[in-house]
Amino acid sequence: MSDAILVINAGSSSIKFALFALADVAMDLRPLYRGAIENIGADARLVVKTDKMAQPDITTGKNKTIDANDHEAALQHILNWLEQLPSQYHVIAVGHRVVHGGMYFSPPLLVDASILTQLRALIPLAPLHQPQALRAIDHLLSLRPRLAQTVCFDTAFHASMPMTEQLFALPRELAAQGIRRYGFHGLSYEYIASVLPDHLGERAEGRVVVAHLGHGVSLCAMHQRKSVATTMSFTPLDGLPMATRCGAIDAAVVLYLLRERGMTVDEVSDLLHHQSGLLGLSGISGDMRTLLASNSQHAAEAIALFIQRIHRELGSLAAALGGLDALVFTGGIGEHAAPVRAAICHAAAWLGIALDENANCVHAGRISTDDSRVSVWVIPTDEDQLIARHTASLLGNRAG
Repeated sequence: MSDAILVINAGSSSIKFALFALADVAMDLRPLYRGAIENIGADARLVVKTDKMAQPDITTGKNKTIDANDHEAALQHILNWLEQLPSQYHVIAVGHRVVHGGMYFSPPLLVDASILTQLRALIPLAPLHQPQALRAIDHLLSLRPRLAQTVCFDTAFHASMPMTEQLFALPRELAAQGIRRYGFHGLSYEYIASVLPDHLGERAEGRVVVAHLGHGVSLCAMHQRKSVATTMSFTPLDGLPMATRCGAIDAAVVLYLLRERGMTVDEVSDLLHHQSGLLGLSGISGDMRTLLASNSQHAAEAIALFIQRIHRELGSLAAALGGLDALVFTGGIGEHAAPVRAAICHAAAWLGIALDENANCVHAGRISTDDSRVSVWVIPTDEDQLIARHTASLLGNRAG
């Protein structure tokens, strides 16, 4: 029986997971399975993949729903699936993605009661994600209290930003109370930063903007592979338009909805988090694939606005860096939507980007021409691998 690390990434209506074998005493990791339970609470399905092929869950079969009305039930299905693997692996630790670390949490940590108490206090800052991650931790604690669990924070990578990027123009006492720009998608950006030298060589240390384009959307400016500026701020609601989130909005719009339209705080929150973004603009879907396939004028306008806002923020981040050496696309849209990448690159030709159309269409690693002053790349992100690495490192430190 081999030791293994389970990675859990609990979202608002899904749980993604991955299993890594610890290959030897050096804590080398070998990916075994990746999967997800989606649509928790309504027609939930468990999908599991190996590195080579997708395969049905061994307990439910292909295209069969499972009974998962909440995250605890979904997590139990994952644990049941682990126990029924043909080749048994002994899970010695579970690593969790936690969206918000607040002012005080940056490096990955082994979970204890004190840490959980402090993380619960941060739920209002990430109400869609933080509660689900903590529920998963609590559920595992109730089932296996001696199992090591770690937390890795999506805000941590941006702790290197200068204070001028972390502060709002609000009274200082509010910043001292934690109302500041944190930034998110940090685990994705940290992974990309770790593999940049494999693709860019020495230019990895230069002025790089990474575009994490998926259900959530943000950009990060890096210099020497550290965060200099990013588009999200106090919560993952800010910045660019997303699948269902509005992104940056005049704060007075919220005040107007509360005062003049008589909306409740919960109604405004639901509007901004779940009914806006690409879904709200198009009236069709928050899924970029659906919008690209649509003939609707509203779908086209939603895509155009999405691209224009990314273009504007790309220019802003290039200014923060004092120039641009490379642009990296990652995330579901960034890795797979060639028309979106092309539109962004064409809009940003003034920065020195020359797109290789053929390379872009086949999703090549480098999609800029050889003479492009700014190189452009498509690099798949792997938050699971990074969380597993951090977890293995914490286990090694504890053993040492």
